[in-house]
Amino acid sequence: AVVTGAYARIRKQFGLSVGRFEGVEEALARIGGKAYAISALSQATAAAVDRGDVPSVPSAIAKYHCTTMGREVVSDMMDVIGGKGIILGPRNFAGRAWQAAPIGVTVEGANIMTRSLLIFGQGAILCHPWVLKEMQAAQDPDTRRGLEQFDQSLFGHIRFGISNAVRSFWFGLTGARIGAAPGDAYTRRFFRKLDRYSANLALMADVSMLMLGGKLKFKESLSGRLGDVLSHIYMTSAILKRYHDEGAPASDQPLLAWAFHDSVHKIETALSAALRNFPIRPVGWLMWVLIFPLGRRAEAPGDRLGHRVASLLMTPNEARDRLAKGVFLTPCANNPGGRIASYLTKAVMAEPVERKFLKALKTKGIEALDFPAQLDEAVAEGVISLEERKLLEELREIMMDTITVDDFDPHELRAASFYDKPQAQQPREAA
Repeated sequence: AVVTGAYARIRKQFGLSVGRFEGVEEALARIGGKAYAISALSQATAAAVDRGDVPSVPSAIAKYHCTTMGREVVSDMMDVIGGKGIILGPRNFAGRAWQAAPIGVTVEGANIMTRSLLIFGQGAILCHPWVLKEMQAAQDPDTRRGLEQFDQSLFGHIRFGISNAVRSFWFGLTGARIGAAPGDAYTRRFFRKLDRYSANLALMADVSMLMLGGKLKFKESLSGRLGDVLSHIYMTSAILKRYHDEGAPASDQPLLAWAFHDSVHKIETALSAALRNFPIRPVGWLMWVLIFPLGRRAEAPGDRLGHRVASLLMTPNEARDRLAKGVFLTPCANNPGGRIASYLTKAVMAEPVERKFLKALKTKGIEALDFPAQLDEAVAEGVISLEERKLLEELREIMMDTITVDDFDPHELRAASFYDKPQAQQPREAA
């Protein structure tokens, strides 16, 4: 994300950074928002492992969504950097990531099966406050004790289901704007929305298990959609946790908001699809009234928010530095991404001088055609100072290093065996 943002700021098209074009801004916003979500999701799941837990469902969620979003981020990155990512070589910082994207998606648990079978299939039991207790009570060898525990769990389950139905309807009517919630003044509304969608998912899970029973495990489309809801609830929780763990920095708010609204929009999309395709249609209609009494309300991240995220990636700031935490960005010969990221500060400093110089090319009658001669004329006419000339020369150097695509002489691309053929054939001819 940070390297692509720097590249989009440094590379110019029609005298304007390519990152300023709205089409590129859309891609940068997706890159930044998803990178923030991936980082938060992986940190939250790794923290559970570090505590000694065995988070099977969170691990499945993290594996599926980190690799899926990672593939989407790499795809958007390739769109932004263009030919820079095509030719494999020492200047290409994206090509190997593009090649590796399908590996994470398919290896160590195919994502398509993880989504449709594993996430909700395990989560419906392990994440439910009563179902696992009911199952354990039913298997208790002490019949009397098991019956007592089962009755307690069953009535608790019934109360839980009624509560979720009422809460879902109430939150749907009020838009989850009313009620106590943790967080600060900025994130409290986000926590309320999470409370709503948690009630929605619990209601959907209970009704699905009640009405479909053992058939639910064969309804993979329904299971996948409910798994999406569970995944994004967990993901948004991880996003909010990261934000507060880092001290609730205001500069992170565009990233937080983009990632949250993207997840919430996907939650409502998954709930809507699950309800519209519920196997027992009257039940689906009834649950629609309870969950969406006034229809769907969540929107995907808007253009203004996307512009803020894209600008954040293209400007040196603390939020951008936090996003790059743990990433190898040392500027050295074998790390083109690190070099490009390190150029951003100098490129931003040189932009006012560059604008003045480009304006002079149009209005001051500078006739030279090559860049060094143009600088000479600009200095001679007093347009720029010697210090500014040096700054423009450095800008040209870092720009060329940033945008130059790898190229090779044909003889460098031939296998060594190609050149060994004449020598290898000589003994045969002599024989």
